[in-house]
Amino acid sequence: MPLSRFVRAGAQWFRQRRRFQQIGLIGLALLLIGAVGIYFWLFAGLPSIDHLSAGLALPSTHLYDRQGRLLYEIIDPHGGRNTAVTLDQVPKALIQATIDTEDRNFYAETLGFDPVGIVRAVGINLRGGEIQSGGSTITQQVARDLLLDPEQRAERTLTRKLKELILAMRLAQQYDHDQVLALYLNQVYYGNLAYGIDAAAQVYFGTDASNLDLAQAALLAGLPQSPAIYDPLSNPAGAHSRQADVLRLMVAAGDITPAQADSAAAETLQFVSSRFPIQAPHFVLGVWDELARLYPEALYQGGLEVTTTLDLDWQQAAEHVITQQLALLNVPTTDAPAHHATDAALVAIDPHSGQILTLVGSADYFNRDSGGAIDMSRAPRQPGSALKPFTYALTFNPNQPAPWTPSTVLYDVSTPFVTRKLESYTPANYALVEHGPVPIREALANSYNIPAVIALDHVGVGALVDELHALGISTLTDPSKIDLSVTLGGGAVKLIDLTGAYAAFDNGGSPVTPVDILEVRDKNGKVLYHWQPPPPAPPVIDPRVVFLINNILSDDQARIPEFGNHSALQIGRVAAAKTGTTTDFRDNWTMGYTPDLTVGVWVGNADNTPMVNVSGVSGAGPIWNQFIRTAVADQPEKPFPQPEGVQQVTVCSLSGLLPTPLCPTTRVDWFIDGTAPTQTDTMYQSFTLDRATNRLATAATPPNQRYTKVFAVLPQAMRTWAIRNGFPQPPTAADSGTTASAAQDSAALRLLSPDPYTIFQLTSVLPDNAQQIRLSAAVPAGTVAISYRIDDQPAGEADQAPWDVWWRLTPGAHQVIAVVTLANGSTQSSAPIPFQVSRSAPAD
Repeated sequence: MPLSRFVRAGAQWFRQRRRFQQIGLIGLALLLIGAVGIYFWLFAGLPSIDHLSAGLALPSTHLYDRQGRLLYEIIDPHGGRNTAVTLDQVPKALIQATIDTEDRNFYAETLGFDPVGIVRAVGINLRGGEIQSGGSTITQQVARDLLLDPEQRAERTLTRKLKELILAMRLAQQYDHDQVLALYLNQVYYGNLAYGIDAAAQVYFGTDASNLDLAQAALLAGLPQSPAIYDPLSNPAGAHSRQADVLRLMVAAGDITPAQADSAAAETLQFVSSRFPIQAPHFVLGVWDELARLYPEALYQGGLEVTTTLDLDWQQAAEHVITQQLALLNVPTTDAPAHHATDAALVAIDPHSGQILTLVGSADYFNRDSGGAIDMSRAPRQPGSALKPFTYALTFNPNQPAPWTPSTVLYDVSTPFVTRKLESYTPANYALVEHGPVPIREALANSYNIPAVIALDHVGVGALVDELHALGISTLTDPSKIDLSVTLGGGAVKLIDLTGAYAAFDNGGSPVTPVDILEVRDKNGKVLYHWQPPPPAPPVIDPRVVFLINNILSDDQARIPEFGNHSALQIGRVAAAKTGTTTDFRDNWTMGYTPDLTVGVWVGNADNTPMVNVSGVSGAGPIWNQFIRTAVADQPEKPFPQPEGVQQVTVCSLSGLLPTPLCPTTRVDWFIDGTAPTQTDTMYQSFTLDRATNRLATAATPPNQRYTKVFAVLPQAMRTWAIRNGFPQPPTAADSGTTASAAQDSAALRLLSPDPYTIFQLTSVLPDNAQQIRLSAAVPAGTVAISYRIDDQPAGEADQAPWDVWWRLTPGAHQVIAVVTLANGSTQSSAPIPFQVSRSAPAD
């Protein structure tokens, strides 16, 4: 090879070598830069495992009332409400429940994290599903909560997750599984100010952690995932559902048998609470839950300064009034025994802003015997008649065809209805009294039951539920369990929700959202949150309808028949009020408001045992009365605002129609423009009578024997009530058994008895021929005869009032119709009514 070519080849080789060296150096530099970057990204600044104990020190968060008075100071739980326990002091069931729920492979992990769990969680996220247990192991949770600072813990980033994994690996290298598990059980938050399992056992069950049984352990093990959502004191149903999930996981892990799980799920848990310095405990715990959602990290380590909406003076006044009233109810006298009323709750809301000014969740938060730790302001209970105003508000809606008015007359007599389950439902009034024809003003003011069901049947159950939900009622969500009885309390609601809904009557018909926090500042004084009034919400209820409801509920004269004068619903100034009492005296309520304050009160027993003869006006009424008098004592009195578009009109008292000269009494009532009656009264009619017979005069009656008399002509369906209550009836004609009232009644034929879908039961105690039912009907004008047919077979006939026959009960499913013959020879048939007859078991 020529020398020149050899030299050129050598030079080229050196150049290529130099290029490879340069590329290698660049690659090495990039690797070093990457390594340094990863180090500073993930490892630089990571806390040492030796700093683990520093994470246990929590700076104080202070909760104040609206005037800056301290309600509660959230202190370092390990210096206060926390007692560390060793694993041998923790029941095996609690350890198993915790591991099965939070980290089922805990003792098999050596890295401090679960790669399979992480992949599973990522997969669920990518599919858009719901993460049941997440990818964080118990070790990761300890590392995150005790080593990362609050800002880092609050991040939802890949960086934070990777740092958590690194810390978990270091923690797993330095601590064994038992030590990590002990750290977790002693620092995890279980809700209601309880850190660590021993504090949780004391707060919820009043016992040491070592005494927890399987049912208690399963409930507590399910709380850390979301203490606010699964809080057994404010959401027993949610806590029980979560407990069932934990028990299911324990069965799947083979730690308990299905029978043990069923037994634990069926166990009735008794919740208690330990005393600690706190004002307005249930309100504070509600704020606590709210802060836990808004500032999950800063709440425990941020030293927050929180100003709430509560007025501590009003709070203390409410607590005093409740204690006083319950003491009076439970002192037996010579006239009555003790009423067994052990608990009460009260909520006061600013109806314009929704700010909670007072919230008493129980008579004594620390009373174990009465279940004081249960927040009855948020526990669903049956409201009795407290939903009636919302029902009548729907009937007053001027946008519907033929809206009703406060003067619309309803017939308060026994009336059967058919439910959506095709069952007969016949509501009854308190003390089984019927009041005959009553205007809605009287029916609502005195809380009569039958007219309220007539009203709900008129507007529909769905319309009422929609209205209540729009006003903030969070319950009544299962249509299969809601029927006509809902207007009488046949469905549970929360006191705080119902008070918020009543606020709509106080502010012109708009919904409000109850709020409990005005301002949140961090430890440096920086404002994190400041409440601002939300934009006005469109009215759910027409302001004119609101005015009518307010006018009725504040009408002291209208409610005198049922409540008497000077009742607990009168406070010496303008105020609207409505009571509610369940038929078995398990719950009673008083809901009411002045123009600027809405107050709801519940009285009963947290364990749902019945009281003894305590109504809304005698139980909750005095608490409402005394509290609201105290709250508004320094405020000027003012009326409820009157909107445009309402007017007063004089009507005949009995019919609610325009009076005629025959109408003996009139009254003035309010109407929305366009809804006032235009028809004159037809109930009061003049009849020409024969002095000799006191029956209707005929063509043969001499002029000097004729005289006129005015009678109130009631519908056929009201005749039995009228006779029973001494209501004068128009006389019969001299040559006919037909009464004048029947002659004037143009109503269509309608069966009155039996009620549809009734199930009658034959008894072996009486002979079969003695067991009969009455068949009756309201007949049209001109009826001369009626026949009843059961299963298309004759069942009896009548040719004069009261048009009743008796039929011997025969087992089976039956259908009855009535057929009337009119004076002109024509006939008319009623709609059929189905019913059943069954035979009872033989008597012993």
